[in-house]
Amino acid sequence: MSRQLRRAHFSELDINDPFFDSLKHGYAEFPEWFARKQAEGAELYCVEDDRTTLTGMIYLKVEDGPVSDTSPVLPNKKWLKIGTLKIEGRGTKLGERVIKKILDTAIDEDVDAIYVTVFQIHETLIDLFSRYGFDHVANKDTANGIEMVLVRDLRAHENDLSRRYPFIHVGTSRVWLLAVYPEYHTRLLPDSILSNERQEIVKDVSHSNTIHKVYIGKLSLNRMSPGDIVVIYRTSDGQAPAYYRSVVTSLCVVEEVREKRNFLNFESFRDYVSSGTVFSEDELRDQWRTSPRLYVAKMTYNVAMGRRTTRGALLDGNIISEQPRWDLRELTHEQLRDIADLGRINERIIVD
Repeated sequence: MSRQLRRAHFSELDINDPFFDSLKHGYAEFPEWFARKQAEGAELYCVEDDRTTLTGMIYLKVEDGPVSDTSPVLPNKKWLKIGTLKIEGRGTKLGERVIKKILDTAIDEDVDAIYVTVFQIHETLIDLFSRYGFDHVANKDTANGIEMVLVRDLRAHENDLSRRYPFIHVGTSRVWLLAVYPEYHTRLLPDSILSNERQEIVKDVSHSNTIHKVYIGKLSLNRMSPGDIVVIYRTSDGQAPAYYRSVVTSLCVVEEVREKRNFLNFESFRDYVSSGTVFSEDELRDQWRTSPRLYVAKMTYNVAMGRRTTRGALLDGNIISEQPRWDLRELTHEQLRDIADLGRINERIIVD
């Protein structure tokens, strides 16, 4: 079953939907707040399955100034408040894609920081936020009990790749162009869907919703190291020459690289890649059996290009030469910045 994360209005939702029962139970004021948002014409993100059954909602609001109803008071900044968040997981990592949407929104709105309040009993949710750079810095005393206030500072960047996500630190990192065939590209990188691709092919499975991706291939991925930056290059779909149809779509950051010899057996290989790969177990088994040279790169999926730049534009702009081949080749920092500029990537994403 697929699920989609879409922008919606509160007026499209029914407060009597069983989905809202836990929110009404946990927050006495929730029905009044919900009605007010409907009257305001407010928007939110909702998650729905194939039957348009509501399985998640995320309400985000930009605020300016200090946050005075917490102890201690949060400082005078431009904030993105996560007003309401509920996701019914069903065994997938949809929560990570929600985190990605929250961070993408924060950067688009050019906020300084993000905050969310959560009851201490929600340990899984707290762990998820902590993994991506949120810290417990205050508490909020309400009629429903004391909530933790978790904050992510977007002006400070940590060394840990997940807690720094989605920001890309260039420094001394190497940069790579990495080719992905079209039949795997959008299944693996759902936010990088092209304008002529069907949204329905983006499924609610771990590899499409997780921030952490797994690329498996015969290319010598061991040339890459943790922290290296990867420019994803979607090869031509055959509908026209690569000059027009092959495009750069995304930027990722390498977390770890392994070779076939690093795995004890197929089972250890399967377990390592299972949550982040687009391949089925049968496909993985076939690769393991037939490929003496097999490499695996785990990467964070940091940003999708605002505009897909074609192979032709990169060649004509003297950004990338025809040779060597565009399967796995090293780029310079200058080439990375040129590609990011052409792809209309928010300038905050890439930091020195």
